Amino acid sequence: MTRSGVDIGGTFTDVIVFDEETREIEIAKTPSTPANPAEGVVNGLTKAEIDIADLDFFSHGSTVGTNALIERDLPRIGLITTEGFRDVHEIRDATKDELWDAYEDVADPYVQRRDRLEVPERVDAAGNIVEPLDEDVVRTVARIFKKRGIDTIAISLINAYANGEHERRVAEILAEEHPEAFVCTSHEILPEMFEHERTSTTIINAALVSVVRGYLTDLSTQLADRGYDGDVLAMHSGGGVMTTEAIAYYAARIANSGPTAGAIAGQYIAEQCGFENAIGFDMGGTSADVSLTYRGTVEMTDEWAVEYGYPIMFPSTDIETIGAGGGSIAWIDDGGSLRVGPNSQGADPGPACYLRGGDKPTTTDANVVLGWVDPDKFLGGDMEATADPAHEVIERDIADPLGFDLTEAASAIERIAVANMCNAVRLVSTSKGYDPRDFALVAFGGAGPMYAAHVASEMNIPKVIVPPYPGINSALGCLLVDVEHDLSQTFIADATEDVVDDIESAFGEMESEIHERLAKEGIDDEEMRMDHEVKMRYAGQWRSLDVSCSRPLDSIESVRSRFHRQHQRAYAYSDEDQPVEIYGLRVTGRGVVEKPAFPEIEGGEAVGAHRGIREAYFERVGEYVETDIYDRDALGAGVTLDGPVIVEQMDSTVVVPPSATAEVDKTGNIIITV
Repeated sequence: MTRSGVDIGGTFTDVIVFDEETREIEIAKTPSTPANPAEGVVNGLTKAEIDIADLDFFSHGSTVGTNALIERDLPRIGLITTEGFRDVHEIRDATKDELWDAYEDVADPYVQRRDRLEVPERVDAAGNIVEPLDEDVVRTVARIFKKRGIDTIAISLINAYANGEHERRVAEILAEEHPEAFVCTSHEILPEMFEHERTSTTIINAALVSVVRGYLTDLSTQLADRGYDGDVLAMHSGGGVMTTEAIAYYAARIANSGPTAGAIAGQYIAEQCGFENAIGFDMGGTSADVSLTYRGTVEMTDEWAVEYGYPIMFPSTDIETIGAGGGSIAWIDDGGSLRVGPNSQGADPGPACYLRGGDKPTTTDANVVLGWVDPDKFLGGDMEATADPAHEVIERDIADPLGFDLTEAASAIERIAVANMCNAVRLVSTSKGYDPRDFALVAFGGAGPMYAAHVASEMNIPKVIVPPYPGINSALGCLLVDVEHDLSQTFIADATEDVVDDIESAFGEMESEIHERLAKEGIDDEEMRMDHEVKMRYAGQWRSLDVSCSRPLDSIESVRSRFHRQHQRAYAYSDEDQPVEIYGLRVTGRGVVEKPAFPEIEGGEAVGAHRGIREAYFERVGEYVETDIYDRDALGAGVTLDGPVIVEQMDSTVVVPPSATAEVDKTGNIIITV
């Protein structure tokens, strides 16, 4: 069986192809093609020298949906809501990202006020119809949308999570009056209370359908035209994959899919190296994504957003993203302080050393000045680059204004970038009750292995793991996931034995629906796995914690005990005498896909991989030192290297600073002891 995983990034499209019979691995990186993402995929597979007709499995992650939200490259959207609730979407939850910044403007709503139309109806919180739906008004609204040319419509009626009858009828009338429109109903997308979050998720999902459906259709067509006859699977933010048919309705689920694939791969790499606790550190050209795995499970979140104030309530890996990448721009603010990021030069024009017209200093330019990277070796020498422009822009924009010499300026850029990354690591670890000393740092992305040992040193993380192909790790993650669906529902009750039967009944209904979805996607019963969670909180609390449980659920006591333990870890507080309340239920169904087993590498000596010596600067030493350069592909299992050492490969560069040591394990991972 030949498997392929692809990550469509904003800068590069990464490809990994694994032949299970020969156990050979081919990797490729090719520039992304934002105007037509499918073209970049085909280019990458061609560069990897794989016949697409020979593929048995294809899975991919993508930033297409995320980028569409960031750039607001979306269709005009209409919203139908209950009379009196027209402005829920714009009022949001009344919070701000920067609490003390009185001048900060909140992002504009995705739906203009004139396109948010009301219909008379009312359902109470128990699901009882208090006021019948006015169907004549619904027909008028449908005709208004049709006249305006709005064919993407979200329906979010108050309390529809408790009874979706009115939303179903609105959708039926829209189908009669405006059959060309794509319609999303909130009770199908997110049957949970809190109208703002439900409305926001439904709107974003509706908006992304037209964006995602187009590129998925094109990708499927291009692969089929070249002989691929399997499913085109797409990574979703919850850590599984879905078929194109499923994503055609649940498009918002594949926003954030690229970083999620990286987090999944990070967990897999850590497990292979014997670590059940790991922090994933993915640093690319524009941003750094940090995730956390605890006891073998990637941490998840129920609420995330591309733009603050407009949440997406589908489950997602809990990832902190900061503007710190290889293309992050170094600049001096009005107060005379040096800053790095969040703005980036991206891939075009890129850092100055790329010779593509970039005229601002970046972290990559600083790495060139410090001797950490050789511009002649970018992408294995396939990219034209040189050091002189990097020296010029840092001298002009940073060193001269601050009165530094060139090396001091480049080192300052590097130290600030590391400090920014450490802050992201704190957000996923110490701020949530985890001690970084109990974790390994898995470094990937094109720039992650260059900075990882420095970040680990600052955070007292004892081990760094650099996988064999760090630059395409997110593509690897797409090979390691299962077909997955999840359902949730609001379920408010005291956590007592009286509700066990009701919980069992609700779980059974959700399992049946997930079973039906997986069966439609060709998953056999013996390949299906179901996981169950109960959302719990102390009575009177606002936020809840997801607590796993098994079926059949014979007693609520064990689930309640786990809640107390999780609350203690997350908030350093628990009280077993306090009453506990159940807020919701979730079932996650997986169609288990066979995972590839990667080959062990041969043993070898370091001398065979030695490629020379280069002067490199390390801040803790305070000067340039002679640094051994090694070829990653020639390093055999068991090789031990004492820093300072630089290991070069096509898709990344590994920096082992002074006083650190590195060892190559049996599957080619480099494990750095800090």
